[in-house]
Amino acid sequence: MASIYSVAQVNAYIKNMFVQDFLLSRISVRGEISNCKYHTSGHIFFTLKDKSGTLSAVMYASHRKGLTFQLQEGQQVIVTGTIDVYERDGKYQLYAREIKRDGTGDLYERFQRLRDELEDMGLFSGRYKQPIPKYARTVGIVTASTGAAIRDIMNIAARRNPYVQLILYPSLVQGENAKYSIVKGIRTLDEMGLDVIIVGRGGGSIEDLWAFNEEMVAQAIFECRTPVISAVGHETDVTIADYVADMRAPTPSAAAELAVFDYVQFEERLHVIRQALIRGMGRSLERKKYQMEQCRLHLQMHHPERQLNEKRQRLSDDEEQLQLLMRQRMTERQHRLELLAGRLDGLSPLKRLKGGFGFVSDSAGQAVSSVENLTEGQLLNIHFADGKAEAQVTRLERKVDYDR
Repeated sequence: MASIYSVAQVNAYIKNMFVQDFLLSRISVRGEISNCKYHTSGHIFFTLKDKSGTLSAVMYASHRKGLTFQLQEGQQVIVTGTIDVYERDGKYQLYAREIKRDGTGDLYERFQRLRDELEDMGLFSGRYKQPIPKYARTVGIVTASTGAAIRDIMNIAARRNPYVQLILYPSLVQGENAKYSIVKGIRTLDEMGLDVIIVGRGGGSIEDLWAFNEEMVAQAIFECRTPVISAVGHETDVTIADYVADMRAPTPSAAAELAVFDYVQFEERLHVIRQALIRGMGRSLERKKYQMEQCRLHLQMHHPERQLNEKRQRLSDDEEQLQLLMRQRMTERQHRLELLAGRLDGLSPLKRLKGGFGFVSDSAGQAVSSVENLTEGQLLNIHFADGKAEAQVTRLERKVDYDR
């Protein structure tokens, strides 16, 4: 009977064969970088590929000192190292010690060519970017029905806002027919009048993500009337869909964070706004009450009845002042009248007549004040206090002026 070996013995034997092979101890391999992952430990895991096959590779952190550039999908490189067997898994891989650039891979060239062409056409222009609604209520999702992407989106949406409606269009996200499925999903959800659409999938190699680099997918996103968030692969993965979309999310989880608003924060914000509004209304009401009181006092001060009372009081004061002035003026006039009456009484002819004097007039009643106007035989009237008498001039005697 032939010998029977354990798995570990077979793996150890194969490893020994690899160790003894001089060619495999230091070999340089040309290929295209694919499925590149930077581990938190500093190791880099990637796949080298060409048109005919793939080769797993790893560069440990201790050998990264000579690496002068960032490994990216589609890069054409020459990797120098050792091909050895990992006994536990029974798999062989290339342990890289040195990596050099060797041009750009075919897929990456296609990516760059299409990117430049669409950019020249204006599909990436910011003028066509639509704003993502802040409070979306319906969110469409174009992705695979099974996979981490849809699970992450559903979990985050449920945590942030259970009232948001998620509508999934189960689409192919990998393979030759994926681009047609993605385009149909975008257009179908766009016709439903949703608030926002998430288009994406989980991480993978450049080949796995290539459906999101197709021109027809980019055109469908550009023509979509509904705002589109792209969420393809990991944070370092960039696709044509990311350039065309209205917003790019680094991961599907981040897309859910951007599309679904946090309901708890929304309620808290609403409460803060409500309280501020109540306080503002209270302050405004107090100001209006104060202004109304000032208007009331102003109106009361200028009320017609108040004005009338004030005019009445002023009229009463003026009347009293006028009466006082009249009494003073009357007193002054009366006093003056008494003085004039006294003087007039002193000059009164009657008083003179009562004192023994008489008043002489001619027959015409004209006063006779001088003998010059008299003739002998002329009749005269002599007036006394108690009557008059007629007299006739019998003799004229003129007064002699000795001063002449």
